[in-house]
Amino acid sequence: MKQTYTAQIQHSDEWWIGWVREIPGVNCQEKTREELLETLKITLLEALELNAQEASSQMENECFMCIPR
Repeated sequence: MKQTYTAQIQHSDEWWIGWVREIPGVNCQEKTREELLETLKITLLEALELNAQEASSQMENECFMCIPR
């Protein structure tokens, strides 16, 4: 399943700043728009991987029991 994310970017003085709306904490700052977009992509992928690892870890710590009907 392919997921789409929205990058909000703006130019402020000498810097390009941006963030991904759907994932809190994914925000970056670079000198060029191209660098910003690349850094946002890398940061987003790292955040998604970390979230997946945390979810997997939580699942391992939970106890599941199947109860027959």
